[in-house]
Amino acid sequence: MRGPTGFLLCSLLLVTPHCTEVAAQDVGPDPKTPCANWMGGAPGYPGHNGLPGRDGKDGKDGLKGEKGEEGMQGPKGDQGEIGVPGREGPRGFPGYSGQKGEKGEGAFIYRSAFSVGLTERAPHPNIPIRFSKIFYNEQNHYDVSTGKFVCSIPGTYYFAYHLTVYLTDVKVSLYKKDKAVIFTYDQFQKNNVDQASGSILLHLSTGDKVWLQVYGEDDNNGVYADNVNDSTFMGFLLYPDLD
Repeated sequence: MRGPTGFLLCSLLLVTPHCTEVAAQDVGPDPKTPCANWMGGAPGYPGHNGLPGRDGKDGKDGLKGEKGEEGMQGPKGDQGEIGVPGREGPRGFPGYSGQKGEKGEGAFIYRSAFSVGLTERAPHPNIPIRFSKIFYNEQNHYDVSTGKFVCSIPGTYYFAYHLTVYLTDVKVSLYKKDKAVIFTYDQFQKNNVDQASGSILLHLSTGDKVWLQVYGEDDNNGVYADNVNDSTFMGFLLYPDLD
């Protein structure tokens, strides 16, 4: 081992014990010594990140915060479907009776009616027949003294007469306001008692008069009445003129 190579190896062998001895005496190498400068290398690369540590213990709950401001009302939702009807509840107890109400005003009832009969035989012709036997005349709308019905309530009236015919023929007519409206004729049969009748609906105004009258000569006034035979005249208001 001669030449430069042998010289370098020998130099290293001589220097190594000296560096070892110095290291044994000091804790760390002195950066100022030639040996320390010779041992220093280039800085290494950073290592990889370590694994995450375990979760720590839960902390204690903090104080309750203050209530926040109310938010804006949202839009109205769609109407839901109608649900199934529930079961009928139990029936309640009857309530107490209420107080009796005040009496109301009754509707006005229009009344006008009469029913009369003959008491004398063979009434005179061409004048109103006076029926003086009163069956009904509560409103006194039939005038017994004249034999005429006087209208006090305008409206529609029904009139009828049933006359016993005896001794001679009968011709009678029903008058309204001095005008004959209907006529009835019955021919008398000897040894017999007959009946003559008629009826009519008339509209009357206030003050109108209605009556029966024999017309013609004396041989046509066979209207008769006695204890067992009646001749009657009647009429009543069917419905009034509400106007």
